[in-house]
Amino acid sequence: MPQNEHIELHQKRHGYSLDYHERKRKKEARQVHEVAAKAKKLRGIKAKIFAKQRYSEKVQMKKTIKMHEEKKTKQKTKEDIVQDGAVPVYLLDREGQSRAKVLSNMIKQKRKEKAGKWDVPIPKVATVADAEAFRVIKTGKRAKKAWKRMVTKVCYVGEGFTRKPPKFERFIRPMGLRFKKAHVTHPELKATFCLPIIGVKKNPSSPLYTQLGVITKGTVIEVNVSELGLVTTGGKVVWGKYAQVTNNPENDGCINAVLLV
Repeated sequence: MPQNEHIELHQKRHGYSLDYHERKRKKEARQVHEVAAKAKKLRGIKAKIFAKQRYSEKVQMKKTIKMHEEKKTKQKTKEDIVQDGAVPVYLLDREGQSRAKVLSNMIKQKRKEKAGKWDVPIPKVATVADAEAFRVIKTGKRAKKAWKRMVTKVCYVGEGFTRKPPKFERFIRPMGLRFKKAHVTHPELKATFCLPIIGVKKNPSSPLYTQLGVITKGTVIEVNVSELGLVTTGGKVVWGKYAQVTNNPENDGCINAVLLV
């Protein structure tokens, strides 16, 4: 039975439900797991069709990524285009060309330049072991069923964070260890400001800690510096900047960091 765009018409007239965008975001986030589960279950001809479809998607994605990377191009030089005397056919393509590296994406180049500028205050930090960062939580009747972990370090979760149901939650981040602000010191101004945290950029101990938003000594966090009034050379106000954590937040009860200028 055709819908005749009744859904779209209703949305135009009355708007979306309050949790529409949140549910849509979560559905998109679950999609990856659903595709993986489907790939495991399928058998026979359906599996072949699905694998072919996934392969074409991955090829397209790799092509897109490759487009933004450095590539070598051949360019003809004006001096060598016209030459005296005949040239063999197999040498025609080689003559009058110079190889040059061309960046198809200027933004990527700018990011590379910025990455080279940063010099972190603490270049080397001791790795935090999983046994230290997580505490084993036993659930269920079976004694061996201990797959849950409680985070014992300070962590950051986003504004729209909602916990999973307890049955499916693998990593528990206690409310008392969730921090939203950090004391950030500006090395040139020699002043400290209490700034809101935007996110965790990189935890050197483990990619899992970065994903969970665990903040330990040496972690690079992104902070909101809009209230400092920093301006770029183009005249735009700087909104977010990176800072490195210089203390052990779980011991001090606060996050101290140095701004990466």
